[in-house]
Amino acid sequence: MIPDRIIEQGTLTTDGGRAAVEVRIPWYRALPASCISEVALAVDGVQAPAESLTWTMNGETHRIAELASRPDDWWFPLDSAVVSGEVPVEGGGEHRVDVELKLYIPYIIIGDGEVLRIEEHDTKTMAATSAKEAVA
Repeated sequence: MIPDRIIEQGTLTTDGGRAAVEVRIPWYRALPASCISEVALAVDGVQAPAESLTWTMNGETHRIAELASRPDDWWFPLDSAVVSGEVPVEGGGEHRVDVELKLYIPYIIIGDGEVLRIEEHDTKTMAATSAKEAVA
């Protein structure tokens, strides 16, 4: 629905073996974390392994598979979450960042008790900041 605003420009950080980027919800209403069904992160065409992905929201970090059991944690349209995964990123220069999100919209029923599932993708090019620099 709002795919071109998923990745927050200028938020790519790295510690060499792990990359992170801030993302925004591609929907106009808040959704519980349990509605986040799949997440993918790639930098310069290198896909982070699914088992390495983490999601940080509201000050808590979880593996993607754990989000399904978090119906009380809400992702709001004005709040960024952080997607992180094991993907090597060299410092300096521009990097292509790809994020794919698949979300359930629990209040839109599409038939036989099924709810709407949206699949959104965004790509941005940005420089990487060292995780140490981002904290300073």
